[in-house]
Amino acid sequence: MTSRSDAKKAKIAEYIDENLKKVFSELESDEMPDQIVDLLSVLRAQDEELKQKK
Repeated sequence: MTSRSDAKKAKIAEYIDENLKKVFSELESDEMPDQIVDLLSVLRAQDEELKQKK
């Protein structure tokens, strides 16, 4: 038999899980800032240069 405390903890954990899922799903759909996209492009180009030198 579960106590009231256990039931309350389970409800709190479920609430936290639901809200974390909402936050991360919203972040996932956000676009990356242009500066980060530019930086990734530069890093990819550098990586390609290093691969060609090998």
